[in-house]
Amino acid sequence: MAPASTSDVSAGSVTLRAALDAAWQRAVAARESDGQRRRAEADRRAASSLWAAPPSLELSHRNDRLQRNTGQQEIEIGVTVPLWLPGQRAAHASTADAAAARAQAAEQVARLQLSGELREAAWLIAAVQAQVAEADSQAQALLQLADDVDRRVRAGDLARVDALVARAELLTASALQSEVRQRLQAARARWTLLTGLTAAPDLTAATIADAAPSTAVPHPEQQLASLSAELARKRLDQTRLSRRDAPELTVGLLHEVPGRGQASQGSLVVGLRLPLGTDDRNRPLEAAALAELDVAQTQEQRLRERLDSDIGAARAAQRSAEAQLGAETARARLLRERATLIDKSFRAGESPLPDLLRALAAAAQADSAVARQNAALGLARAHLQQTLGILP
Repeated sequence: MAPASTSDVSAGSVTLRAALDAAWQRAVAARESDGQRRRAEADRRAASSLWAAPPSLELSHRNDRLQRNTGQQEIEIGVTVPLWLPGQRAAHASTADAAAARAQAAEQVARLQLSGELREAAWLIAAVQAQVAEADSQAQALLQLADDVDRRVRAGDLARVDALVARAELLTASALQSEVRQRLQAARARWTLLTGLTAAPDLTAATIADAAPSTAVPHPEQQLASLSAELARKRLDQTRLSRRDAPELTVGLLHEVPGRGQASQGSLVVGLRLPLGTDDRNRPLEAAALAELDVAQTQEQRLRERLDSDIGAARAAQRSAEAQLGAETARARLLRERATLIDKSFRAGESPLPDLLRALAAAAQADSAVARQNAALGLARAHLQQTLGILP
């Protein structure tokens, strides 16, 4: 995948899809995936070869120098070619194709896992940004209140203690501002570490997509498990068609000199070596292949059950987050209206300052809870998309 383009970050934000492409370029899993694909391609090329293993060159020389020393000698040179057993070459090719398909599926699973990290990091930034906005709003409101209290203290309408309380609340809000800004900086640092980008994540498109998850896309983990089982079956077939080592065909030339002063003779040498397959050789190989297939099939079944369970839990979590957001929104609206009424009463001199500060604090906490719950709902929707195996 190509890295995020300039247009993706021109507005100071980047989509999750572009961020995933950028993060994939930096991920160790990408290097592992490339290695798996290259290995599968190498196996495929090896299966298309005319011989089962690399040919070898044989060279031998014999003479009687240490015995009779009559000048007798033989020189033989030949090439040995391992041959495919019947059906073995096709089985190797089929196994290589299955390995290539599995490598592709493994890459999709790795990208899905990486997208899960990105979704977590992006929605964490969204949640902390909402907290920063609420902290800024609360600090600004308390600053205006403290200034107003100071004016009323100077006018003699309020006691000096009220001004001290108002300034103390303002300092508390300022400290909270610093705390949430530090958390935002840490969240952005994690995002940059994952993606290499300084642009903030744009969750607008993600929110629209996550709000209506689709189940039409096959889950990458399910595909990987299925292809792993298929690869194990191909390897078992390959093992059963390779019950002995490859036979070797040798073709060479033999040059003989019977003795000194005698004419040399040349001949063509053709040999065939047929290794025998025994149970001592074949049983461990077949048992290992059968064990691999059994494990792969069991993992596929357990994965299907886990995915069904995870999807059900993710849907329930999304419904719960939606219900909590509705309740928090209604609560925040009521508390904000209450704070507005008490503020009017305070300005009219009918309510004490502590009542107003408590009302403002409760309203601010409720607004902050709504912002957090908005982010929690977005994350719940992202978790459902992740559980369904849908990439950004």
